[in-house]
Amino acid sequence: MNSSRRSFIRTTGMAVAAAGMGFSCSGEKKSPEKITVTTPKKIRRNRIGVSTYSFWQFNGPKENVPIEDCIDKAAAMGFDGIEFLLRQMQSEENSYLQKLKRLAFHAGLDIMGFSTHQGFVYPEKKTRDEQVALTIQQIELAYQLGIPTMRLNTGRWNTTKSFDDLMANKGIEPNIEGYTDDQGFEWVINSIAQCIPTAEKCGVVLGLENHWGLGRTAEGVLRIVNAINSPWLQITSDTGNFLENQYEQLEMMAPKTFLVQAKTYFGGGKWYTLDIDYKRVAEIFRKVDYRGYVSLEFEGNEDPLTAIPKSLEVLREAFTWEE
Repeated sequence: MNSSRRSFIRTTGMAVAAAGMGFSCSGEKKSPEKITVTTPKKIRRNRIGVSTYSFWQFNGPKENVPIEDCIDKAAAMGFDGIEFLLRQMQSEENSYLQKLKRLAFHAGLDIMGFSTHQGFVYPEKKTRDEQVALTIQQIELAYQLGIPTMRLNTGRWNTTKSFDDLMANKGIEPNIEGYTDDQGFEWVINSIAQCIPTAEKCGVVLGLENHWGLGRTAEGVLRIVNAINSPWLQITSDTGNFLENQYEQLEMMAPKTFLVQAKTYFGGGKWYTLDIDYKRVAEIFRKVDYRGYVSLEFEGNEDPLTAIPKSLEVLREAFTWEE
């Protein structure tokens, strides 16, 4: 290195050091400039998915609303994930399942939930065993699809044959003559316990939903979940299935919630309409540091293609906050 280059580097270094100490090049001390450091606010939000049920609602043949179309629409509307309704699927063949998985991945959607039907409130052990086998098969389907959590039902007494009548009576129905709720809970607990080893093997968390029957109340759901006491049985909290004291009951279930299903009713509900304060709901789950998905279940009479985007906007606003 020649002397002129060494001199330049030395001179430049001294100037930078002087500037850092608040001196001018002439040696005079300068007043330090005030530097304001602004810490950006941290924005957090729950990811929002949509159930394929929202597009169908059991209105007409399921072939009219294939899962493939639901994937395309959910992606176009801006959802983060999609929840499959098993009864809406065209097949349980592996080739079909893998096609759905491929389509969802390419659309940029997580398949974040699996909504299934089963029930264990039957006096006959043979029938309960059949429902256990059905549930184990459903868990294995979730595994094939790569879905991390599956909605589970307790089942109900089925003494009210019309679902419309059941809804008119707020989900309450009489027991089968000669049997008690305690017996029903014992059947449900023993049946679900038989499904836990498969859930653990497959890595699928079962989410017991507040969904009529013995799961009509938070107390009923927690009685079952606490009795089994397994990390592979948690709760799917449905915001629209409590017809009284909904916020208090959601608070009870929030600590064990693995998935939130959020109902909206644009155009009026099919059976009833609830005025749900989603900012309040979001705060309930924030208090327990719930970071999982919120899955929209649109259950109104408005056209899903207009109501679902409006529902997404409601949920996005409620489940986004600053820290």
